[in-house]
Amino acid sequence: MTAAPQRIYTFGAGRAEGHAAMKDVLGGKGAGLAEMTNLGIPVPPGFTVSTAACAEYYRTGRKLPAGLMDEVRGALAAVESIAGARFGDPENPLLLSVRSGAKFSMPGMMDTVLNLGLNTDTVGGLARSTGDPRFAWDSFRRFVQMYGDVVLGVNRHPLEKLIEGRKEARGVTQDTELTADDWRDLVSAFLERVESQLRRPFPMDPYEQLEGAIAAVFRSWNTPRAVFYRKEHGIPDDIYTAVNVQAMVFGNLGDDSATGVAFTRDPATGEDLFYGEFLPNAQGEDVVAGIRTPLPINRSRPVPDGVATLEELMPAAYGTLLEVRRRLEGHFRDMQDLEFTIQRGRVWMLQCRTGKRTARAAVRIAVDMVGEGLIDRDTALLRVQPSQLDQLLHPTIDPKAPRHVIARGLPASPGARTGKVVFTPEEAVARSERGDAVILVRRETSPEDIAGMSAAQGILTARGGQTSHAAVVARGMGKCCVVGCSEISVALDEKSFTTSRGRTVREGDEITLDGATGEVMLGRVGVQGVDPEHDRELGQVLHWADEVRRLRIRTNADTPDDARTARRFGAEGIGLCRTEHMFFDEERVALVREMILAETFEERKAALDRILPFQRRDFEGIFRAMAGLPVTVRLLDPPLHEFLPTTDAQVKALAEHSGMREADIRRKTREHEEANPMLGHRGCRLGISHPEIYRMQVRAILEAACAVASEEIAVLPEIMIPLVSIEKELEFLKEEVADEAEAVFRGTGRRVAYQVGTMIELPRACLVAGGIARTAEFFSFGTNDLTQTSYGFARDDAGPFLRVYEEVKIIGRSPFVTLDREGVGELVRIAVERGRAARPGLKTGICGEHGGDPDSIAFCHEVGLDYVSCSPFRVPVARLAAAHAALREAAK
Repeated sequence: MTAAPQRIYTFGAGRAEGHAAMKDVLGGKGAGLAEMTNLGIPVPPGFTVSTAACAEYYRTGRKLPAGLMDEVRGALAAVESIAGARFGDPENPLLLSVRSGAKFSMPGMMDTVLNLGLNTDTVGGLARSTGDPRFAWDSFRRFVQMYGDVVLGVNRHPLEKLIEGRKEARGVTQDTELTADDWRDLVSAFLERVESQLRRPFPMDPYEQLEGAIAAVFRSWNTPRAVFYRKEHGIPDDIYTAVNVQAMVFGNLGDDSATGVAFTRDPATGEDLFYGEFLPNAQGEDVVAGIRTPLPINRSRPVPDGVATLEELMPAAYGTLLEVRRRLEGHFRDMQDLEFTIQRGRVWMLQCRTGKRTARAAVRIAVDMVGEGLIDRDTALLRVQPSQLDQLLHPTIDPKAPRHVIARGLPASPGARTGKVVFTPEEAVARSERGDAVILVRRETSPEDIAGMSAAQGILTARGGQTSHAAVVARGMGKCCVVGCSEISVALDEKSFTTSRGRTVREGDEITLDGATGEVMLGRVGVQGVDPEHDRELGQVLHWADEVRRLRIRTNADTPDDARTARRFGAEGIGLCRTEHMFFDEERVALVREMILAETFEERKAALDRILPFQRRDFEGIFRAMAGLPVTVRLLDPPLHEFLPTTDAQVKALAEHSGMREADIRRKTREHEEANPMLGHRGCRLGISHPEIYRMQVRAILEAACAVASEEIAVLPEIMIPLVSIEKELEFLKEEVADEAEAVFRGTGRRVAYQVGTMIELPRACLVAGGIARTAEFFSFGTNDLTQTSYGFARDDAGPFLRVYEEVKIIGRSPFVTLDREGVGELVRIAVERGRAARPGLKTGICGEHGGDPDSIAFCHEVGLDYVSCSPFRVPVARLAAAHAALREAAK
């Protein structure tokens, strides 16, 4: 008979049933608690209910698994033995904390209950055993408030108002100024309010409380905020959360007690500094919730006058934390996020997990740890996520730009962002969907604000520290964030905030945040980008990536400026130069329109002859910028109607420029209209019906190449024919290209090598790729159109229903964001295999938006493409993603 799988794992007194490698079973928090226990680090005893139990909870209709609470009672007996107290004992009660903990950190997204086990009997025992009735009743009110909110669904704000009312009546401003009698009266009022709202008494049986708390943590896995966070961070829905039940230790027992959060290195900059915050005489939720602005643990950063640090107030406890920092970072070989409580001078560790960090910190920590001998190059590369480099390339305030600073807070997450002020997450989402850039301003954020934080460009809070919910979540999202800005007073009802300097800012006004300095500025302030060439740590990471990766990285660039930018970011060529983008200049578009509306071949040819010098000049600039690197130029792809006038003013301007009658322009425009232009007269079809258009472009490309080559600059032009689906289309156009090329070479007296290939963007082209490859010298996959034509989705129209598809889990992610491996990816695989069977060594690449998506790049590596091409600012992302793909393949 097969033994039932283990669902409970205990830890305490230096021994644990789990260890750090069991994150799938114990979650990150549980695995960390077990590992710290095994290392002999002081951890309150407890046990972890496994993620499998949570999965069973959902499989059985949201019911705790049969027999689970019996197992909990057995584990609890071991905790009682170590703690020397009994759960529910009115004389010497054991109190518990109940916390979530998934495999991947989800800060603030799931629920926690502290001080569990208190009731009208045990509160007296707690008062007697600690000798502190005020502490006991304060803990009881915290428990009623938290349990009522998390487990029973009672609105906590009316309870907060009762506290505010009592402080006002007593003439005090701080919770710490209320007496034991005040808290006793407030607990009675809380219990009455809960019973009135629920129509049943607050549960006093400690085991009923524990069962409710475990179920609530399981339930919190599927709250809207947790689901949203997982989607934003690519965390699977089916890994579930564990539940960690521990003996309570108390940071609110007086001036020799405290609670705090620390990082073994600075999570914003990556500097090797012990970084953290604490609150004396408080419990842990006070720090992370941002309700009170905490104090620094040391002076590694400037400290305001009159503020004492933990190192100064409790030097012995701080020394213990320093030793814990050294041991844990050395053991895990990564920056750690720590939660601690100091109970009457003794340090207890409540959490140890890999710390969330900004992109800047991730890069610096990776490079520094290689230098310190903690990790090797490959580990360092895998520690920096490609998507983080997007954050690192965020703009910073231009030091030369004028600025009007109206307030300063704590810098929590770097970057510079300008936006319109909003005060609710709902308004942030609504304005963002209308295309507005917004800054979300809150007194402090809560987990329910997650959608608004995601929609906002930046976040500003009046309260909270650099380890508060706002700071941690913003760093994880790469959002610019300033917290603890006590110089502003937020008036939510009036939708405004006022600074200590008397400036009032209202909803809709523009402000700029500097997440690196904590400055809040009025209006829009100039910004500047980051240059990887002059960033030592980033340059080192990208150099390592280049040593490891197989895929080459090109860029999509249509101008010399774009080409220079991409080359500075490490591009190894241009994978897509879209010639149509060169036509939209005001002077050029008029000539293009004349060409399209021409009645005769001669008129069309005359217009093309006037366009030619512009095209040639553009290509010369691009070839110079990409000296010695390949440049793939796509010949005209969109349907001609996209260039035609659409407004009366445009029609009138064209009539004046060309001498045509307005009526004739409107008639010709109607003649070019198509029912389905995406599948209409465009790409190679246009080049076949009007070969003079493609001939002009080929002449411009090759004349430019010859001119630049005459300057002793190497040029490698690649001419790409778009939208081919029939082998003979490419045969016809390749002959046209060759004929025009020979004419150019005769005229210039110089020859340059060039290649002719095609963009594979139709399913039929993938299936007949072997035939096409007999003519094509390279394939470039246009996965935007290949996705559209494979699914039958119009990209510009699919957004609304694709969002629904994601919500109801028909798809995991939009196929326009990440390449669909099963369908579109299989077509790519077929085309590569059949193409290379016909032409061994056929060069293949990708130039759609997927070329900058890390998951899509991994697929491109797997199917053996030679390169990916992406926008200039995505080039560093692609370089690192290609290295990740190579390292993962090697690990297999």
